[in-house]
Amino acid sequence: MIEHDALSATSEAYDAAAPLYMQLFRDELRERPLDRAFLGAFAEAVSAGGGGQVADLGCGPGHITAHLDELGLTVFGVDASPAMIETARQTYPGLRFDVGSMAALDIADGVLAGVLSRWSIIHTPPRELPVILGEFHRVLAPGGHILIGFSASDDPSHPTQVFDHAVAPAYRWSPDHLAAMLRTAGLAEVARMVREPQPTDRRQFKEIHLLARKPEAGTARSTA
Repeated sequence: MIEHDALSATSEAYDAAAPLYMQLFRDELRERPLDRAFLGAFAEAVSAGGGGQVADLGCGPGHITAHLDELGLTVFGVDASPAMIETARQTYPGLRFDVGSMAALDIADGVLAGVLSRWSIIHTPPRELPVILGEFHRVLAPGGHILIGFSASDDPSHPTQVFDHAVAPAYRWSPDHLAAMLRTAGLAEVARMVREPQPTDRRQFKEIHLLARKPEAGTARSTA
């Protein structure tokens, strides 16, 4: 179970940061062609599988939700911060945004064609991440895709590293370790993108995008 106090503290911190986040990140994809390309690949994978609803989990001020909508996906956003959700609703009134926790999603089993988790796991303590990944698996339909983004640790001997974050305590992850956790949760890696830090980046960390898929019904779930 995720610690309620930690979730509340993170949510409250993001409430205070919501207006600044919209200012800083609303147009971030304009300068990130590789991110746009991988989000496009995710959108194509969802569409090729027959389409359906997609959830942007940890959507923040909603700018990536809006981008997925522009790519033709039927998408809605979820975030634990009420202020972030209010900002998203005001900025993108044609889209749906809900307050909710990734640890206990108010979404039925197996109904989503896609899940986006873009830097939304970084505040989850490592021992609690399996709960989140289990929720991702639960809400995805068989054959559904997940795209998960995070910052990479730079010490192979440590699967996670704490880093300084302006809003709340945060973690970087070994890509191979997180891919293994996805497998354990029943999500098979399809592809990954490694983006080296650029001079203009706020943090000089490698950025990872992992694209994974929930196998069709009847496929054995890994326990590795």
